[in-house]
Amino acid sequence: MIEKFEPSSDDATAYPLLDAANGRTPSRRPVWFMRQAGRSLPEYRKVREGIGMLQSCFRPDLVCEITLQPVRRHDTDAAILFSDIVVPLKAAGIDLDIVSGIGPVIEHPVRDAAAVDAMPVLDPEQVEPVAEAVRLLRGELPAGVALIGFAGAPFTLASYLVEGGPSRNHERTKALMYSDPATWHALLGKLADLAITFLTVQARAGAQAFQLFDSWAGALSLADYQEYVAPHSQRVFDALRESAPTLPSFHFGVGTGELLGAMGRVGADVVGVDWRVPLDEAARRVGPGKALQGNLDPATLMADRGTVETQVKRVVAEADAARAAGATGHVFNLGHGVLPNTDPDVLTRVVGLVHSL
Repeated sequence: MIEKFEPSSDDATAYPLLDAANGRTPSRRPVWFMRQAGRSLPEYRKVREGIGMLQSCFRPDLVCEITLQPVRRHDTDAAILFSDIVVPLKAAGIDLDIVSGIGPVIEHPVRDAAAVDAMPVLDPEQVEPVAEAVRLLRGELPAGVALIGFAGAPFTLASYLVEGGPSRNHERTKALMYSDPATWHALLGKLADLAITFLTVQARAGAQAFQLFDSWAGALSLADYQEYVAPHSQRVFDALRESAPTLPSFHFGVGTGELLGAMGRVGADVVGVDWRVPLDEAARRVGPGKALQGNLDPATLMADRGTVETQVKRVVAEADAARAAGATGHVFNLGHGVLPNTDPDVLTRVVGLVHSL
């Protein structure tokens, strides 16, 4: 039995993001950007100079500063905790590193039942620096700006562990999934436990919402997603709903147009949509009763000012049309993360435009 707790909140403060996620009418259309805290900001590059990615993620003062930077600059309606999806794996004791230009690299890939059995369990104390960063942020964030925690979904974490790093085709991952389903489900069960622990730590420290990133789920067919992935992601959402029933949940993956209905059914309150599917069509695929998040193509931000404004207005119009298809709200975002060479002034203008519509 998971002990219930109530996330801290300020009843006198309106949070546009939380209102939209919960189906209420926000004071303004909320907007934030995946990877809003990152290489597109000169202040980020300056503060991270000479400090490795994983080292940064375990320094509460640095996590707090980096998380706040895009809020100060852009006036976004949410801050997302600066971290990485492999942080809980590293904290638990798995030998990995984030290599510049490559991404996470696993020293000893997990490819059989013995390796799964040997995987360590995450203890909440091992991510106490993350909890401390959340507590610092709740004391620093402006009124009305919600703090989003996050974790990697079991499938995406499994892909890194099995492949040993990023993969274009996920061939080792799928081979294990198909050839040894018992080991596969044992692996995803352990990774679901890890995600639950990591998210619960963030929630108890003060995170006001959370997003489960299944970045690579789009590599799967609908049938495979339903059989091999959905039950484990659902267990994460179920556990957080039981322990923190007022905490809104978000779910996102890339290239998941054919999976949107199934992703909605695993339990999130808000389903993120990449740029490939219009939001009104996404609402039909997800089904009624869910809010949507997205979905401007990140590459659009490289276009001229008039084009950016036209595309932002198109996304907003499609989001409004999605209400007729049953969507309960909309959070403006990109269809994936901010590209590193994005002009931050463009992001600031987009926030202002979305707030004006």
